[in-house]
Order: sequence, then structure tokens, then C-alpha cells
Amino acid sequence: MTFALRRTAAMLGVLLALTVALFTLQQVSGTDPAKAYVGANASQAALDAARARLGLDQPLVPRYLHYLSGLLHGDLQNSLRTRTPVAADLAAVLPASLELAGCVLFLAVLLGAVFAYVSAIGARGAGILRAVLFSGAAAPTFLLGMVAVLVFYGRLGWLPAGGRTSYRDAPTGPTGFLLVDSLLAGRPEVFGDAVIHLALPALCAAISPAVAIGRVLVDGLTANLAADHARTARAAGLTERAVLLRHAVRNSLGPTLSMVGIQAGALLAGLVVVEKIFDWPGVGSYLDASVAAADLPGITGVALLLGVVYVVLNTVVDVLQVLADRRLALT
Repeated sequence: MTFALRRTAAMLGVLLALTVALFTLQQVSGTDPAKAYVGANASQAALDAARARLGLDQPLVPRYLHYLSGLLHGDLQNSLRTRTPVAADLAAVLPASLELAGCVLFLAVLLGAVFAYVSAIGARGAGILRAVLFSGAAAPTFLLGMVAVLVFYGRLGWLPAGGRTSYRDAPTGPTGFLLVDSLLAGRPEVFGDAVIHLALPALCAAISPAVAIGRVLVDGLTANLAADHARTARAAGLTERAVLLRHAVRNSLGPTLSMVGIQAGALLAGLVVVEKIFDWPGVGSYLDASVAAADLPGITGVALLLGVVYVVLNTVVDVLQVLADRRLALT
């Protein structure tokens, strides 16, 4: 409990520093939010009215305190592009990104675990799997995505090039996750179509984190299989597979969970490129449109969301590591 409280306090400190950085970025960016709000050809009176409406005529410290108070109440300011609250915009696009991120993380953990297992036991095909994963991880994500589109859509015609679904009447609620909503609505055909649309972007985004997770797990398994407790378990009559699953895996969970947390925290940020390539209607597409329109509230809203996700996930992983190995609480 003490360890969890310390990590929570540290998390809150990092998030406070993040709000200061984002607020400062808006002040020194050189972009006039009022002009972006009313248009470059607006009159001076309209600009002054917009500055007053946006609170830009207040001193710096009161503006930051007002900004921080708004964040605590879920107010991420109004988008200069859509003229609607950024929080509402993100709430509309976040489920699509979370659905994609969840599939990416599932594939990354699955591929990393398979890679670690076949490498640790020296199974046939381990070298081929290693070569495929390392080659995919070495390629930039945008290049991997474009090659996947050219091969699986353009040449083979097996998978769609982009989008979330081909059905215009696909259910949009109540969860916002198309896989879940299609099942709740009794639309298995939409569910299957959504899985097909998820395949390419999820696989392209999963290869790099899968290699990172797999390498950490391989190192842990290799070290634990050579440890004294593993030799004692073998001497007691346990098979190599039993030693691996009962002893080596548990003792390797700490560093592996840490790497999973790092990859999960960075996942939403990494999906920006993937969503652009595959025309995925998520946070990445929203950020791309906000950057093109110089929409600072939209940009900082996305940055704050990604920062909160990254910091919170890493804090949760730290606590989970201690639950797996209580000795880490002493470090």
C-alpha cells in the first residue's frame, strides 16, 4: 500500500508538470487562438471579443489556474476547428483508437510470448519466427503499413485497405467499440467485417512491441532456466516444460510486465501513423486534422490524453510488478 501511494503521488506530480508544459506550449507557439477562432480576416473588434471569450485577456497565472481547474472538471477547451469541446471530440473518436490499441496489445503480447517460448525451448521454426519479427520491427511503421496495403489489398485482394467497416448501417452504440456493439446488436456479419478491417493495422502496429516484449521475456526465461531453483526442479523429476511454466515464467514476469506497460503507454501515440495510413477514424486522425488546422486546443487535448494514458499505465504496471514480486517494493 505504501509503495502504491508513493507511485500515485509521483504520477500526480508528473501529470501536473505535463499541464504546465502544455499550457506553456500554447503561450509560446506563436499562433493566435483568437484569430484561428474567428478567421484571419476578422475585424479587431471581433478579435478582441474572441480573446475575451477565450480568456486570453487575463494575466498568465490566473489563466493557468483557470486552465487547470477546467482540466480537473473535464474541460479541455473548445476546438478551434470543430467549434465543439475537445473532450466531446475525443470521446467520439477514442473508442475506435482504444479498440485498435487493445487488438494491437493483444497481438503484441501473444506474438512476444510465442517468440519467447519457442526461443527458450529451442523449438523448430524459432529462427524463422525470429527473422520475420525482427525484419518487421526494423522497418518503419509507415513503410510496413504501405507494403501491407500493396500486398494484401492491391496484389492479393485479401484484406481491405482501410476504414473501420464496410457497413454504413453498422451499430454505433452503446459502447462505441464496434466488435462489442455488433455482437450486442446481433450482427455477426458486421463483427466479421470489423475483424477483417482490424487485421492489417493491428498486425503492422503489433510487430515492434512484440519484439520488445519477446526479447525481455526471452532474457528472463533464459536466466531463470539456468538458475539453481530450475536445476533443483529438474532434479525433482519435473519436465523441462513444467520447469519453464511453473518456475521460469513467474520469475520473469516483473521485467516483462514493465515492458508491456511501456509499450502500452506508447501505443496510442504510435497509432497516429497507423491510423493515417489505414484511414482509421480515431485519435490519430483527429490529431492529424488538428495539426493541419493549427488547432492548439485539439493538439494539446490529444497530447494530454496520451500523456495521462502513458503515466497511468506505467504506474499500474509498477504496482503489478510489486504484486508479482514483493521484493521490488524495497527498491
